[in-house]
Amino acid sequence: MQNQNKKSALLIMDLQNGIVSRYLENTEVLHPFQKAVEAARENHIPVIFVRVGFSEGYPEVSPQNKIFSTISKNGGMTLSDSSTQIHESLQPIPNEPVITKYRVSAFAGSNLEVTLRSQQIDTLVLSGIATSGVVLSTLREAADKDFKIKVLADACLDADPEVHRVLIEKVFPRQADVLNVQDWIDTLT
Repeated sequence: MQNQNKKSALLIMDLQNGIVSRYLENTEVLHPFQKAVEAARENHIPVIFVRVGFSEGYPEVSPQNKIFSTISKNGGMTLSDSSTQIHESLQPIPNEPVITKYRVSAFAGSNLEVTLRSQQIDTLVLSGIATSGVVLSTLREAADKDFKIKVLADACLDADPEVHRVLIEKVFPRQADVLNVQDWIDTLT
């Protein structure tokens, strides 16, 4: 298994202050993410954090983009803003990259693919907020780029539980192995 693990990377996507804060009425929702990060580190699997953020003045945001044009009008989500910083419960350690993306997919406008290819990573273990956003978009693009994909079902959150369920149970299994964090950890030992 160790050889396989060297080709895998755990992606922790959009677990940044401005997004995590929407789910903190129950801090236990972060436990699966923390457990996955801990297991990855213990098994020498690279952990890569992905966040969404924009430059001052929002030069990356098109007025035609429904999601992000609202942010550019209302302010916030700049690279230096506290809302774009990785949540304190999941802080990267030295040498764990924090990739900045400019759209929903973790690949869009980021150096994620260069980072993965330079480390010969061929398997992505996906987790993030939201299941219907970054996880779905990244999964689709990663599949098109011929990565092997695993999705940690309990380390994905979505504001709509039914959308989360449909994606996890019906859509994602077409392109990925879907399992819970503990089941993934069990494959590492």
